[in-house]
Amino acid sequence: MIKDEPFLLIASFPGSLIQFRGPLIDALLEAGKDVHVAVPDLAPGGEVAVALANKGVRVHSIPLQRTGLNPIRDLRLLLSLVALMLRLRPRFVLSYTIKPVVYGSIAAWLVGVKHRFALVTGLGYAFTGTASGKRALLRRLIQRLYRFALKRTHRVFFQNPDDEALFREFQLLPETVPSSVVNGSGVDVAEYSVAPLPDKPSFLLIARLLGDKGVREYAQAAQLVKAVYPEAVFRLVGWIDDNPDAITQREVDQWVDSGLLEFQGRLDDVRPAISDCSVYVLPSYREGTPRTVLEAMAMGRAVITTDAPGCRETVVDGDNGFLVPVKDVSALADAMMEMVATPGLAASMSERSRQVAEEKYDVHKVNAAMLEGMGIQ
Repeated sequence: MIKDEPFLLIASFPGSLIQFRGPLIDALLEAGKDVHVAVPDLAPGGEVAVALANKGVRVHSIPLQRTGLNPIRDLRLLLSLVALMLRLRPRFVLSYTIKPVVYGSIAAWLVGVKHRFALVTGLGYAFTGTASGKRALLRRLIQRLYRFALKRTHRVFFQNPDDEALFREFQLLPETVPSSVVNGSGVDVAEYSVAPLPDKPSFLLIARLLGDKGVREYAQAAQLVKAVYPEAVFRLVGWIDDNPDAITQREVDQWVDSGLLEFQGRLDDVRPAISDCSVYVLPSYREGTPRTVLEAMAMGRAVITTDAPGCRETVVDGDNGFLVPVKDVSALADAMMEMVATPGLAASMSERSRQVAEEKYDVHKVNAAMLEGMGIQ
């Protein structure tokens, strides 16, 4: 197939291009698009760079700093994106995460790219938690940037209806710009196949180690459960992020030294960790659609998560898991103890999780909806 339509995908984190967007890139290539990606901090010759090159994707480095709002650095990012687009002349631009969406959409508008799209994968630090002080100021600034940038797109994709409704309510997305809700990033249900449940009750949380992911609530609930069921195992996978809301290394060390949690650090492949758990837990305050929950569901795991935007869409309470209120440690612990106390409950919920993953979150179905929304056949 002749590739005659350049498609530029703009990201803020190299690993996400393969882990979260790899199947979408494949779908774009199969549709005949000449795919380019713009991303910061991609190591030449590294695993991600090699994987993209093997797909036939061309990579362009951009000076994007994920955290912070330094006006000089952000102007440099905008100018670099404008220069890149003037050189490539893409017909399509799709950006995801805050800075790529804001500055990628503005750059595409300035250059006159014919098809401009944005994917809102979550609201991030500025939109979660109590809006006071520095966070309130940051929230107002990001809202203004979103409002200016999204007005210049042709369609915005969201990963849950709550985020879409919030953007409409606060007029961050004008009525003239259409939007679509897709079922997260999807999951390859063939790659994440069902694994047998372990004999011992074991719980797992995979996340960036941020307060807003509910990591502290997970540790506090684990303490309550262990007081009743000392044989229960609690594992934590993730890494300390460069974020104002980050969990500290000292906290992690205290949890590990006390025997409360087993910390496995950052894993390139989370499937062995999911195989070792009987129940997956994500007490997050808000998500786009949590990828780790989809992976756990595809591998046949019951899920305990919060009744929060992005999370509540993945679980039918009492069917494939439990929904608990945000920040409610007691309710979280009660849900965990019910899983331990009720024989066969985790197994029956695990079967339902796999069914939901196949029916709703199959990555090929999600990508087909994305391409259709972008007018790509």
